[in-house]
Amino acid sequence: MRIHVIGCSGSFAGPDSAASSYLLEHEDENGRTWRVLMDLGSGAFGPLQSVIDPADLDAVIISHLHPDHYLDVTGLEVFWAYHERTDLPQLPLYAPRPLPDRIAAVLGRAGNIPDGVDCVPFENHALEDHQRFTIGPFDIQVREVLHPVEAYGFRITAGGDVLAYSGDTDACEALDELAAGADLFLCEAGYIEGRDDRFSGVHLTGLRAGQAAVTANAGRVVLTHIAAWTDPAVPLAEARSVYSGPLELAVPQAVYDTTRTDATA
Repeated sequence: MRIHVIGCSGSFAGPDSAASSYLLEHEDENGRTWRVLMDLGSGAFGPLQSVIDPADLDAVIISHLHPDHYLDVTGLEVFWAYHERTDLPQLPLYAPRPLPDRIAAVLGRAGNIPDGVDCVPFENHALEDHQRFTIGPFDIQVREVLHPVEAYGFRITAGGDVLAYSGDTDACEALDELAAGADLFLCEAGYIEGRDDRFSGVHLTGLRAGQAAVTANAGRVVLTHIAAWTDPAVPLAEARSVYSGPLELAVPQAVYDTTRTDATA
């Protein structure tokens, strides 16, 4: 399973990265490559187009409805609704239930059909805690995690390898379950100890991300969702203080493979 980092900036698009977005790829037993996009935050639709033709997407999964994780779905909708190709099917979109109404509100329209067309471009599926579904070779398990809004993390299995994605969360039992034994743990570390102690139930610090990795006995850990105002060396050092396994920071355009220990840009 390959994971392309489209954007990894926390809370808003930064000067060097779009907000959260990750492209998953895996070949099925017939050699067909499946592509699932996990989150499409502010600023991410542009760099996505430098990696693939968005028309090649098989599905989109949105962890929660903060703009840094879903807002560029509006651009994807424009692409899908008005593309010169007339054979594009409805694109499966898995997200918290309010997403269609949220997109309509952003675009200032009533209903889910874009102006000037006669059908909904997305096949909308509402996420729920403990849900499980498949997209091609991807088996996806869903858990609701600890965040101020309805938010989910994912455990994704393909070809026997396991990717755990925290989404946005503070420490919680559901996160530990998602990450248990994961080959690659893509974990947010949006806060740092001391500076952000006044917040709770919002984000992990680097220390808490490292503790989650230890609890889960995760293989390789990639820290993400670090805001532009934070020196990424700080949450990295916090995580390293408790977690001794392979550990690094997500960077835009990196490609991670769950079956090996390197990342290439």
